[in-house]
Amino acid sequence: MAAETRGRTRIGVFVPFTNTNLEPDMMMLRPEGTSLHFARLGGYDADEIPDEGQMAQLGASDMEEPLRLIQGVRPDVVIYGCTSATLAHGPKFDTDLRSRIAAQSAAKTVTAAGALVHALKKLGAHRIGFASPYVPSLNDEAIAFLASEGFESVGRADVDGTLDNEGQGALLPEDVFELGKRADHPEADAVVLSCTDMRAVEVIAELEAELGKPVVTSNQAMMFQVMDIANLGPAPKGFGQLFERISA
Repeated sequence: MAAETRGRTRIGVFVPFTNTNLEPDMMMLRPEGTSLHFARLGGYDADEIPDEGQMAQLGASDMEEPLRLIQGVRPDVVIYGCTSATLAHGPKFDTDLRSRIAAQSAAKTVTAAGALVHALKKLGAHRIGFASPYVPSLNDEAIAFLASEGFESVGRADVDGTLDNEGQGALLPEDVFELGKRADHPEADAVVLSCTDMRAVEVIAELEAELGKPVVTSNQAMMFQVMDIANLGPAPKGFGQLFERISA
């Protein structure tokens, strides 16, 4: 008999409109019996480099119409699926956005940036290695965001060159694997791979085996928090030490 694909929990996911990897990642990560319902977000220029200014525009864009539309499927949980959009504004903005979405949708709510914090706390990590496909100035803001939540970045890896929206999504898993290795540090408790449009989910298990420590990615962390707050499980296998906590 085929695995049950719907009925337990409906998950609404807001996706930046140029993102090509969040949807397939969420399909791999979802527990049995849940259904995924995607809506796309604008508010930024697809032809511009996705720096802190562009991502701040996305974070500040009007959510009224997207929220009205996603409510059509009566989601139990809503995910805001862009990490950098709220990293560019800071922790208070992220918390306020989560509260606004929850109030308007009547659903439990997860943001990508908040999910990283949630995951690291669940793992008991204090020092991290950090990597993303962002421009260096946005990485600075991401590291400051995590520092304000109590996480010290002892390692960091920036991508070579400057990637546009298409380039971020086009990074191959082997590129992400090498980026994660460069971000590691002997004192790091975990390595964070930030960006919902980076193909990091596919290398979690391999990278954890290489580094001997947990690897946290934006998309993995979001689904972990969904499973945590909605009491869902078991978690799909092969996606790292974080998911093993749900299965346990």
